Amino acid sequence: MSRPQQSHLFLRYIAVALAPALLLGSFAWVGGWVRLPGGADALTPDRLVDSFEAVAGRHPGFRRNHAKGICVSGYFDGNGNGAALSRADVFTRGRTPVTGRFSAPGGNPAEADADTTVRSFALRFLPADGQEWRTGMNSAPVFAVRTPQAVYEQMQALRPDARTGRPDPAKVDTFVARYPETSALRDWLASHSPSSAFYNASYFSINAFRFTDAHGVTRFVRWSVVPDTPYAPLDEHDARASDPDFLAHDLRTRLKSGPVRWRLMLTPAGPGDPVDDATRAWPAERELHRIDAGTLVIDHAQSQIDGTCRDINFDPTVLPDGIAPSDDPLLAARSAAYAVSFNRRTREEAKAATSGH
Repeated sequence: MSRPQQSHLFLRYIAVALAPALLLGSFAWVGGWVRLPGGADALTPDRLVDSFEAVAGRHPGFRRNHAKGICVSGYFDGNGNGAALSRADVFTRGRTPVTGRFSAPGGNPAEADADTTVRSFALRFLPADGQEWRTGMNSAPVFAVRTPQAVYEQMQALRPDARTGRPDPAKVDTFVARYPETSALRDWLASHSPSSAFYNASYFSINAFRFTDAHGVTRFVRWSVVPDTPYAPLDEHDARASDPDFLAHDLRTRLKSGPVRWRLMLTPAGPGDPVDDATRAWPAERELHRIDAGTLVIDHAQSQIDGTCRDINFDPTVLPDGIAPSDDPLLAARSAAYAVSFNRRTREEAKAATSGH
């Protein structure tokens, strides 16, 4: 694939930059103690969310990233194997209700599905012990950059030029040169076409987390959900692609004939594997030791306007006992930025309701 094509794919995906929200984590970043280059003002969650709005525009009542989506619900049938890594109740044998959301990257809720290159899947597990596990996953296994500051600079580079309405290629090139780690994502996008459906894609945690078992043994783990439905790439000649909302419409149609399923796979880190850098994949041989923890089943879909996922902030640091965040700085950034996004959109919804609109 040519360099211009790679750059185009990278631009399409890069706006996925953050996914779900924080109550815990890096207080230094949340408190605004991370400085931007050249002595600029501190980078705060509000400034970061402002940068997303500058790229996609303001769309009141919608999430500032992953604005377009569909609510889903179902359950997780745990087989008990996950208990070898974590004492969390969700990994015992039994059924756990889940609420989720499929989405596309970006802050424009009207973007056509055919123009997106990545699928995202957020989940909220509600085990019987009353604890929660929330996670936000992407269909790419690595992230574009590794720090909140780099995310901010990324958004600055993608800000549309006032004359053309498009990002300035020179600014994007400067950003890529400053952050060579973006090559991992660009290379992956160049060799992986987007899936033709939400339900035939694998989704990845990207970040690592600390798993602690019943004996107090702690390991770093990344996870993925692998579909029972075989992956199929989106064909540019697919007639469905003319429908700007074909991903949601196709999912609803598919669910009429029965639920869709994934296997939840837990992959422990090996010695020397990076556990605080989401831009670096672990060696392929780690997958030889992954654990099949059970089956994720989605059997219902609802509109995001009034569905069960509407008021859920899929904060990846809302975790049950037995799972804890790693020191990956993006976890705090994801959490804090989505908390700001959640507060903004709920205030906008409340204002619209009281004004009679």
